[in-house]
Amino acid sequence: MAVCFLAYSNGANDNFKGVGSLFGSRTCGYRTAISWATFATLAGSVAALFLAQTLLKKFSGKGLVPDALIASPQFVLAVAFGAGATVILATLLGFPISTTHGLTGALVGAGLVAASGGINFAVLGKAFVMPLFLSPLLAVATGGAIYVAFRFARLRLGLTKEMCVCAGVEQLVLPLPQPNGVFAAQTLPTISVAVDNPLACTQRYAGSVLGMNAGRLLDSLHFLSAGAVSFARGLNDTPKIAALLLVASALDIRWGLGAVAIAIAVGGLLNARRVAETMSHKITGMNAGQGFAANLSTALLVTTASVHGLPVSTTHVSVGSLLGMGIVTGQTKWKPVLGVLASWIITLPCAALLSGAAYWLVRLF
Repeated sequence: MAVCFLAYSNGANDNFKGVGSLFGSRTCGYRTAISWATFATLAGSVAALFLAQTLLKKFSGKGLVPDALIASPQFVLAVAFGAGATVILATLLGFPISTTHGLTGALVGAGLVAASGGINFAVLGKAFVMPLFLSPLLAVATGGAIYVAFRFARLRLGLTKEMCVCAGVEQLVLPLPQPNGVFAAQTLPTISVAVDNPLACTQRYAGSVLGMNAGRLLDSLHFLSAGAVSFARGLNDTPKIAALLLVASALDIRWGLGAVAIAIAVGGLLNARRVAETMSHKITGMNAGQGFAANLSTALLVTTASVHGLPVSTTHVSVGSLLGMGIVTGQTKWKPVLGVLASWIITLPCAALLSGAAYWLVRLF
């Protein structure tokens, strides 16, 4: 139950990250985006059983904490609770944080309370901390580079942008003077033309590529890239959480992976709205093409990390890709971004504190 709570928290905080650009660029609505994210993430969770065995072993905690703790149900319970409570708290506050960071902090916190001095900090730095710090920096560079490459290709192909202008007839009430010296209201039809706030307008691409409408082709590729990010997230995160179930010898790990996959899907469907607003509207402005570039960058980096067994954070990569694209376009919203970065710094010590307290209470009672 504790591991499923962690999986639910993970889904609530992470599921929307792959499709945030779909919602942020108004390519589709919230419901369509979260439904597509849930389907693709679930597919990635199922694939994790066959493609991510390295991560399954790594996040059992082996090598980071003493082997005796890995086989302790009390230790696993404390880690699952500490990480899950940290992630759900951030979700309720609207901060997209890393479940990987939460798990790492929980392993360390419970490990310090259970066996002071038993944490292998060399393993912590090499296998966990370095990939977690490097992944957002690499994502910023990759996201910016991919957007620049696509923009260059668009200009060479002669594709232009279209913006909406609203025109229509509205009724204008005017006070007209009367012969007796008083004023009477009279309604007159007038033609109005308005250019809305750029964020409220839908920016489209005009022209064709290989005989296909550029806008519709881009939307299709955007949906595919969002699905790829969600699939990669399920592939990368499911084994991290299910690894905590390796201690339950009476439970086949395949059933554990299935339970984790379902809990992740339910968490995203029921509790992703606040994080969705942050990912879609508070990091950077974007159109469909820019969102597609950021998604493609995230999908490439997270999938590569999963295949090589690197515990990168999908959150860090996704936010980093959006940030890289936003820096290039000059649309980055730095105040909310700094708040997100601060939440990343707090995640690890918060999870360590909660899991350490949980382990102490479990042993006490």
